[in-house]
Amino acid sequence: MSLFRIVYVSDAVGDAGVGLLPLIDIIGASDRNNRRDHVTGVLMRHDGRFFQAIEGARVDLDRLMGRLRADRRHTNIRILAELVIDQRLFPGWAMAQTDASPGLERLLAEGLDHTSVSASADRIVSEASRSLAAVS
Repeated sequence: MSLFRIVYVSDAVGDAGVGLLPLIDIIGASDRNNRRDHVTGVLMRHDGRFFQAIEGARVDLDRLMGRLRADRRHTNIRILAELVIDQRLFPGWAMAQTDASPGLERLLAEGLDHTSVSASADRIVSEASRSLAAVS
């Protein structure tokens, strides 16, 4: 079975961009759904935006992207990278959440405002993977 990774950014709507409880709700629902669908990934929230990398089978990611597009807690979903992968970067995380470190914040700001989006998205995902590995 081929594995894929989709990396996207979206604009948070209302409390989802700043509140702790909406983030807890998002992580909880994502964890349950992703375990069921064999999807792994990471979610970061920074400066009113969500940045997410999701990994899994194409059919599972397509189903998840359909749910995400219908979710009213964010809008303006922009795919930054979509690629075939050999292995997961987040194998133990149905849905990890990490705070953006200063370096990650810089990468997010730069990656979302420059034209080399795919390369920046890859750097952000790699940095998030290293951050999670350090705490697990």
